[in-house]
Amino acid sequence: MARAALRLSAAQLAETAKVGVMTVSSFERGNDAYASTIDKLQVALEAAGVEFIPDGSPSGGGGPGVRLRAK
Repeated sequence: MARAALRLSAAQLAETAKVGVMTVSSFERGNDAYASTIDKLQVALEAAGVEFIPDGSPSGGGGPGVRLRAK
């Protein structure tokens, strides 16, 4: 969802996050990933303009999610 909202390819996200394309694809299919890999992906997505909404956030409607940061 976050990558699609930014119109990034898996290769672009992988390059920015300094992980492999297969790692991005595997994670998006729901496979487990190292915490350090998830951190790298989150940092890259946040730098590109994604805001992560934690579970229970008043602005998140009660559940976790993502949205594009206001410009």
